[in-house]
Formats: sequence, structure tokens, C-alpha cells
Amino acid sequence: MQIELLYFEDCPSHEAALARLREVLAEEGVPATVTVITVETEEQAQRLRFTGSPTILINGYDIDPPPSDAMYVLTCRAYHLPDGRISPLPSAEMIRSALRRATRT
Repeated sequence: MQIELLYFEDCPSHEAALARLREVLAEEGVPATVTVITVETEEQAQRLRFTGSPTILINGYDIDPPPSDAMYVLTCRAYHLPDGRISPLPSAEMIRSALRRATRT
């Protein structure tokens, strides 16, 4: 399983996202290495289809797929939680669901 965490240095939530990701991996018993990628330029954001920091990809798929008209830029990302709140981090359940989908395929 290929897992990547992409982030933009000016957004402070990437370390907490990495910790949450590793915690969920441990809870699920998924022995995966997380590749951490710093997105530094607008060109890199375009090439990586980066919709904001932090972004977690599992086997190349965003755990929270952005809309088809999303822009690829150096920015912070917002996640919509099930209770309607907005968070700078994906929920543990969002990560867990994406991991489970990836292990079924």
C-alpha cells in the first residue's frame, strides 16, 4: 500500500495529520510506510494535483476527493466533518474508511 501525505509548509496542521494517520494505521494493523512530500511551488501543486495542506493519498487516491473543479494551489485545506463542522484535519474515521476501501481492492 502506498500512502503519501502532502503538505504546504505555511499550514500548521500537517504534523497533527501525520500523527493521526500513523495512529489509525497502527489501530488498523496496516504496516505501511508514509511518504511525506513538501509541496513548495505552484508548478508542483499543479503537477501533484494538490488541493491543500494536508492531503493524504492512499494508492494515489485522495481520502477526501475534491470536487472536479478544484484548484491546485499552495493553500491550507479544510475538511468537512460528519457533524457539519469544518476542520484543518481529516477525521480518524475518514482515514480509517479510506484505508478499508484500499484494502478491499
